[in-house]
Amino acid sequence: MPEGHVVHRQAKEITRLFSRQQVAVDSPQGRFSDSAKQITGSVLTKAEARGKHLFIKFTDSSEIHVHLGLYGKWTFLESPPEPKGLIRLRLITPGACAELRGPNACSLLTSAESKEVRKRIGPDPIRRDDPSTTRDKVLSSSAPIGALLMDQKLFAGVGNIYRAEVLFRHNINPNDQGRSLTNETFNAVWEDLCVLMKAGVRTGRIDTVYPEHEPRAMKRKAREDRHGGEVYVYRRDGQPCHVCGSEILMTSMLGRNLFWCPQCQK
Repeated sequence: MPEGHVVHRQAKEITRLFSRQQVAVDSPQGRFSDSAKQITGSVLTKAEARGKHLFIKFTDSSEIHVHLGLYGKWTFLESPPEPKGLIRLRLITPGACAELRGPNACSLLTSAESKEVRKRIGPDPIRRDDPSTTRDKVLSSSAPIGALLMDQKLFAGVGNIYRAEVLFRHNINPNDQGRSLTNETFNAVWEDLCVLMKAGVRTGRIDTVYPEHEPRAMKRKAREDRHGGEVYVYRRDGQPCHVCGSEILMTSMLGRNLFWCPQCQK
């Protein structure tokens, strides 16, 4: 599932390509056809990301809400080709086309309905939202911090990679209870997520290692992974820790693979 920085990049691209223009909207697959007919020809104002949720706004106050889930994908093109495959939604102007396949959610919302969806989304580090409600809940919770970080009502946009990496960077064991963190530690973790995830929006990569642990500094090979970026523990199980040399371990938490260093994160 894409992490929050990917959705923010998609929102920026949709805004760049389609804002302030009349947009043709269709649904070759058919599952969004009725809604597409309602808004085709409307002027798109902007697209906005909240965590892993995308909202595409139009001048009539209606919004398309998209959540990619595990299999959703946007494709951006200069012109609409002959539809191939199950395309749920297409946005089309004379100079651009955006195709959406396989989303977990794709629906047309009124302004009121959109507000209700947004209420269920937690603070987003990329937007630098106020984390006070999340702080209170985490510091009073007996749940492991590794699970809390994946709760989108608490940390919008944080996924498996950012979860593993921010815990390593602050020497926190994923199994530690939320209430074991100090106020200062929570603030440091939140600020670090703000910095790391905003960098991901700029570069399209997830890079979490400090300069002294980059490949050139350590005289090691660059990481080869489809996600790109240099990381400390994510998908590095069985490999030596860049900091202490211990073997990176992997287990499962809430059905997702969890990576950590048993020495740095005692």
